[in-house]
Amino acid sequence: MFGVNTYVIYDPDSLEAAIIDPGMVEAHECDAIDRFIADNNLHVKYLLNTHLHIDHVFGDEHVMDKYRVGISASTDDNILSTRIAEQARMFHLRVNVPNVLNIATPLNDGDNLMLGNEPIDVLAVPGHSPGSLAFYCPRSKFVITGDALFNMSIGRTDLPGGDYSQLITSITRRLLSLPADTKVYPGHGPSTTIEHESKYNPYL
Repeated sequence: MFGVNTYVIYDPDSLEAAIIDPGMVEAHECDAIDRFIADNNLHVKYLLNTHLHIDHVFGDEHVMDKYRVGISASTDDNILSTRIAEQARMFHLRVNVPNVLNIATPLNDGDNLMLGNEPIDVLAVPGHSPGSLAFYCPRSKFVITGDALFNMSIGRTDLPGGDYSQLITSITRRLLSLPADTKVYPGHGPSTTIEHESKYNPYL
């Protein structure tokens, strides 16, 4: 519905996996995720949300029910997680959504998660939302940025809790400081690299 990029990342040795920002609305979208998990014999260890705007959490309940995992996200986004239905009304959406999504595992800047032997560093990048996070995998040289940083763009800051200057600071200090060859996988649109955005992103 919003063209959200939903990611499944996994360790090929342990087959531990994380589903990030489930944006599935329709049954066939849920089926596509489930087929990928089953075909690759993956064990879903984490449900990670970069932030809790409604387009990034449509599929959270499906993942929680199917794989028996709770939401891992920043409690700084509680202003959003407790107003899911209100967010739907704001966008005039006629979809079934829960009133509230509860964060099972609070994530904070500097936290470290593991998929097998692969570390995932949690980076706080507030500005698009108060609790926006990025997930950086240094060994595999990629970062999932949610709606903080896009290919040649940045996240909008006109929604409740948004802050333009805070977002620019987050991107500059937390993301552009990553190695230049780091691949960037955003919440919408095509992938890019830190080097490309450092040089050519017109907002930076």
